[in-house]
Amino acid sequence: MAERTRSQARAPGSRAHDHRAPDACPVCGDHLAVTRLGCGSCGTELAGIFRQCEFCALSDAEIELLRVFLSSRGNLREVERFLGVSYPTARLRYADLLRKLGLTGEPAPETEALTREQVLAEVASGALTPDEAARLIADLA
Repeated sequence: MAERTRSQARAPGSRAHDHRAPDACPVCGDHLAVTRLGCGSCGTELAGIFRQCEFCALSDAEIELLRVFLSSRGNLREVERFLGVSYPTARLRYADLLRKLGLTGEPAPETEALTREQVLAEVASGALTPDEAARLIADLA
């Protein structure tokens, strides 16, 4: 018997929801608590205060980076090749991911080694987003 996929396991007639739950309050910006869980198949609901998954707040790009990092057994050179970015960019994205997960309080390693011109060249090549470049240039000052 073939393994059922997540979409096949849904209740008949239910729509597939591929939306991420927000992790911050739209009014005050504080973290939201998960207080209700429901079964799409039978309609059962649970109410309470539940711990959120620390990985659920990651963006799609951060999840992709984590998957690539894990599948390459932690080799940032492989991450660099797979994502099509420079090594400093791969390192920066990985350091940002660690910070977001609360796994380090240190600044990104060796970001000060980049010059302003190198950062701008990375943006021009598409390897860095403008937001990443702005953070790097701010760190240079």
